[in-house]
Amino acid sequence: MASANNEQLVSTPTVDAGHARTLLSSDGGHGYLDVRMREDFDKEHAGARNVPYYLSVTPQGKEKNPRFVEEVSALYGKEEPLIVGCRTGVRSKLATADLINVGFENAKSLQGGYLAFLQSAAADQQQ
Repeated sequence: MASANNEQLVSTPTVDAGHARTLLSSDGGHGYLDVRMREDFDKEHAGARNVPYYLSVTPQGKEKNPRFVEEVSALYGKEEPLIVGCRTGVRSKLATADLINVGFENAKSLQGGYLAFLQSAAADQQQ
């Protein structure tokens, strides 16, 4: 069964930062879910809704949010197009795989995370 989970993670759909910004600014109805911990989200975010994937990260390990899917389901319908982001894209890939496994067929992980999103915006402003 572990190999099926690894296979799902490898095939998790992604979207690059530039395309994500286009999708979020269009009228396509894409939601932006930020899965960083609240303290990171509260420092800076780009109009996203926050449901932390991890509740804490310590040298002893990571505590996954046991209500993650339930909390996301309260905010978004399973049919809604959803871009899932974190700081660098690692957590969002895990979160997206979890969401796809419970039926969020239109969820995509933001490649490179929020940092790539900011870099994409900065690059557009310099042009």
